[in-house]
Amino acid sequence: MVADWKARFGHPLLLLETFVDPERFYGGVYRAANWVDLGLTQGYRRIRKGYSAEASTPKRMFIRPLCRDARTQLIRGNPHPFHHPGGPKIMLNAEQMRLLPECFKRIPDPRRAQGRRHPLSAVLGIAAGATLCGMRGYKAIAEWAKALGQAARERFGCRRENGRYVVPSESIIRDCLIRVEPGTLDRALNLWNQAWGEHDQALALDGKTMKNALDENGNQAHIMSVIGHESKRCYAQKKWAPCQ
Repeated sequence: MVADWKARFGHPLLLLETFVDPERFYGGVYRAANWVDLGLTQGYRRIRKGYSAEASTPKRMFIRPLCRDARTQLIRGNPHPFHHPGGPKIMLNAEQMRLLPECFKRIPDPRRAQGRRHPLSAVLGIAAGATLCGMRGYKAIAEWAKALGQAARERFGCRRENGRYVVPSESIIRDCLIRVEPGTLDRALNLWNQAWGEHDQALALDGKTMKNALDENGNQAHIMSVIGHESKRCYAQKKWAPCQ
């Protein structure tokens, strides 16, 4: 399992945790499997707007380290780079989830009307939300979408089917992202960034030559990007190739 986790997410799995209701179970299976009993939680339970005001349902917490120095790796002051694999990660709140699809509603849908099962704004909103939360690649975005609860799916504007909200599949997400014009997508994302993104004190210009990316004249394409120092987000990109 540890090897599978690292292959899938790109960083090792250090520790497992689980919770047992002491009013119904003793946790004997976990004790027999050498899980560590950390005692009872404070007892607050999840509700629609956060957590309950009263502590009424404490759970017994068990953990199982998967390597000898798991505790050291988790509490050390200078964490290993695998704790920050890629771009910034955030936890989207309800208002942010609702605003993301709104940013994409003015983008023309490049798909044929026949067979459209999911609104384009919902597909792009989910893809953007998953990316903001650290997902990379179509498969990771699709799995993040599948893990969304019904309330979150409703906020993203997902299609309702048989009384439940359904999310787009990996193939639909890929198809929409490939077909949408990059410039319009970039402008829509900037709307969300203006409302929720961090404010940068300075910007950096970064240029790259795209390997094997040739135009119709055989010239290599160059990409110029503007990156925020604090937020690490891309404000704009411009493709350029020398003229003959």
